[in-house]
Amino acid sequence: MERLNQTSSVSEFILLGLSSRPEDQKPLFILFFIMYLITITGNVLIILAILSDPQLHTPMYVFLSVLSFIDIWYTTTIVPKMLVNFLSEKKTISYAGCLTQMYFFCALGNTDNCLLAAMAYDRYVAICDPFHYVTIMSRHTCVLLVAMSCSLPHFHSLLHILLLNQLTFCNSNVVHHFLCDINPLLKLSCSSIFVNDLTIKTEGLVFWVTPFLCIVFSYVRILIAVLRIPSAAGKRKAFSTCGSHFIVVILFYGSIFYVYLQPLSSYTVRDRVATLVYTVLSSMLNPFIYSLRNKDMKRGLRKLIGRRKS
Repeated sequence: MERLNQTSSVSEFILLGLSSRPEDQKPLFILFFIMYLITITGNVLIILAILSDPQLHTPMYVFLSVLSFIDIWYTTTIVPKMLVNFLSEKKTISYAGCLTQMYFFCALGNTDNCLLAAMAYDRYVAICDPFHYVTIMSRHTCVLLVAMSCSLPHFHSLLHILLLNQLTFCNSNVVHHFLCDINPLLKLSCSSIFVNDLTIKTEGLVFWVTPFLCIVFSYVRILIAVLRIPSAAGKRKAFSTCGSHFIVVILFYGSIFYVYLQPLSSYTVRDRVATLVYTVLSSMLNPFIYSLRNKDMKRGLRKLIGRRKS
């Protein structure tokens, strides 16, 4: 803690949140509390349904269960602090607490990023090379993809935290956001952010864009393969196996690119709303998107609920 305080003249930050109007705080608390409960319940049900149904013990659903597990913690990194601040007059977070939140926010968000790429690769192999699917997507491959997806983002996040910890914050401690994100914090620094900005535009961009390009490549190959299928029924079946994942990818990456692919000086209220989409909203909607459009998941959920009732 001494090390943290030595590198910054502020001991805490003030999170302005989504609205500064007092009359908005209770309605926002109720809204996000309900969304948080839905997120936790939905993702837990997805995990339990996959674990309890042997027919769902395939690579696609293994990745989905890990994604649901990560989404639970991803949302928990953000929402509980938001809920406390909605009902508190003093909307502060300690310097160490801010860096801790940002570390897990970046690490878990990037884990989602890598898992979506792994899921796209799985769909690519299933549709474009079905006869070798079992060999390519072996247990060893799945474990390796999950291990890399869950470990590499922590090194990425740690790098940015260490660089941020070298900055001095002396002008203001008011963060124009509902969480500790890197762009709003960099705007508060009164020391040079050249290295931080360069790292974001090089290492950060590579870390985010590489999985995205893998997803784009996978879906281009999938589209080419599907268009070659002669029957309309075959095309519908192929599209149905990756349609849910494609919706999640659009929701997740669309909001992320809107927030981060713009100059630091133009960070506004719209970016806070966009951040909600790829953090709170996507984590809440994922269970619905994957279950409502997937017959296997709906069957697994019915089995799970049936067992609980009996």
